[in-house]
Amino acid sequence: MLALRLTRGSHPLVLMRRLLLAAASAGVGFLLLCTLGYASGHPAHASSSVLRLLWCAVPLAATVQFAVAVARTDPSTRPRPGLFAAGLGPARLSVLAAISTAVSTTLGSVVALLFFLHLRGDLTGLPFDGGAAEFLGAGTPLPLAAALTLLALVPLASATAGGLALRSRPVAPSEAQEAEEDLAPAPAPTGLPWGVALAAAGLAVEAYASRGSTGSPFPLPGRLDSTPAAVLAGWILTAIGLAMAGPGLTHLCGRLLQAVRPGAVRLLAGRVLMDEACRIGRPLGIVCAVLSGVIAASVLRSDGPRPFGPLTALGAVLVIGCTMATLLTTALEARQARARTARTLLRLGAPASALRSAAALRALVLLVVFAPLTWAVAELAALPLTG
Repeated sequence: MLALRLTRGSHPLVLMRRLLLAAASAGVGFLLLCTLGYASGHPAHASSSVLRLLWCAVPLAATVQFAVAVARTDPSTRPRPGLFAAGLGPARLSVLAAISTAVSTTLGSVVALLFFLHLRGDLTGLPFDGGAAEFLGAGTPLPLAAALTLLALVPLASATAGGLALRSRPVAPSEAQEAEEDLAPAPAPTGLPWGVALAAAGLAVEAYASRGSTGSPFPLPGRLDSTPAAVLAGWILTAIGLAMAGPGLTHLCGRLLQAVRPGAVRLLAGRVLMDEACRIGRPLGIVCAVLSGVIAASVLRSDGPRPFGPLTALGAVLVIGCTMATLLTTALEARQARARTARTLLRLGAPASALRSAAALRALVLLVVFAPLTWAVAELAALPLTG
């Protein structure tokens, strides 16, 4: 009941983030149900159904990542001394976050189930003149237990990940501890060499896969039935590598800003990037990987008819939307963490324009570093698709 009351009394922006999470959960649930409907309507293509189900893991992972970011920025789950005095410690706050996340994602799963049953014609007649009957398995019985199990994947995974992420969050420090932390720089991330190595290994796997003539099929939920499994494995390695290298690259951007006689704005922007490298670097790396994959896959549009089906487009929208929303939500979390420092600088006489200039400079430097990296990875990843 406490979670429901906090949800009802939340700020409109917090409610908007939860509604976006519910929409993402509805999209993933619909993809999972479409895979189940295809399997029930095509029992002879069991291997293809399994591969379609594996493809759904990509938007599922993006949705879970977004759910964790939403849970971390929820004001009701932020550790405060007053909540600790009332008995709401880190453990209970993590349970509260898990319940709130489960409520939002369960709402999305219910909407997905109703929409799926409507398109199948189980509630009314077949809409759109039965155009969606083939890939939804209309006219065949739908296993209820399997459908409920698939719909429970997003709420269970999101609630568990959100609860664990908040449980590992440190207790709110006192003012003396915060002042002491402001005088010790954050340690540099150590994952940059491993990230570069994994990204290079992924690109090498994709290049080796392009040497074959056809390769084993790995179909997307829709069409695109001619992608070798090695190409997908290479892209996954590249994505993991970019996610690991993101914090190191962000920390390096902060160091570059403070090089060669920096002024106050450059010092402030560089110090913030170094302190927030682990927080915003990983979402930046994931966005870089997703955009590079989209650019690489767009070259297929020149090979005859358009190879993307409606479910493939839905999965792409979910992945891109969730990763971008995660990045924006993480940036909001970083801004909330710097709120006390910003107030201190304003009390000391720093102009507000300096803070805005530092924020714009940080965004510009990250764009200058990550945009060419995204384009380069996309060009190298497109070689197996065009060869």
